[in-house]
Amino acid sequence: MTPALALRGVEVRLSGRVVLAGVDLALAPGELLLLAGRNGAGKTTLLRTAAGLLAPVRGTVELAGRPLASLGRREVARQVACVAQETALPFPFTAGQLVLLGRTPHLGLLAFESRADVAVAERALERLGLAALADRSVLELSGGERQLVHLARGLAQEAPVLLLDEPTAHLDLAHRALVLGCLRDLAAEGRALLVVSHDLFAAGFANRVALLAEGRILAAGAPLDVIRPDHLRAAFGVETEVIATPAGPVVLPQPRR
Repeated sequence: MTPALALRGVEVRLSGRVVLAGVDLALAPGELLLLAGRNGAGKTTLLRTAAGLLAPVRGTVELAGRPLASLGRREVARQVACVAQETALPFPFTAGQLVLLGRTPHLGLLAFESRADVAVAERALERLGLAALADRSVLELSGGERQLVHLARGLAQEAPVLLLDEPTAHLDLAHRALVLGCLRDLAAEGRALLVVSHDLFAAGFANRVALLAEGRILAAGAPLDVIRPDHLRAAFGVETEVIATPAGPVVLPQPRR
């Protein structure tokens, strides 16, 4: 099967510094891949490169077997939805208006959203329990609620590849479970999801986990094969105990002696 997204030998430099070095990572349709690593490991850079926002100095990024660099921005936006951790809000949109912006890549020049586009946006809001907030200004919402609205905008884009940067940050336990369950359902429906997160609770919802350390993939595979004390020591520099449960690995940091 052709990967929905593939990074092949990708090297990225920022201000002359190597941030990603020879990264090979493939994401299949119907797969949720969790990417974890310590601060500064290169996770957000990898996500931005996968979205076409940064160009590698070596290697290639492919979408469904086609070089991303050969595609126009509108085509990329139809294929890849990227939800950043922090997004500026230059206008006081309502939650419904902001989610409807996810339909922009599918509109013709100077075209307005159709009833079908509005229905897609409404379904995205409902999926994340936000229907009651549709007419509220996003500036009146809490940080967690705004984060859910941005995620709903990404869902409304209906791209086959979804890239998410820390989607559960600032969320309470109930909303973390809601979001991760929604992402798992999207993968089951055939979308390919690459989720960057420090939240190893998310490993229980993932098909695969990849650990990034110093710009390189340290380990990748099934959650219980990757979330191990030796791998976490190498990736994060901490001692841990890992308990295997039916819901996925549970990580217990050990106190320093």
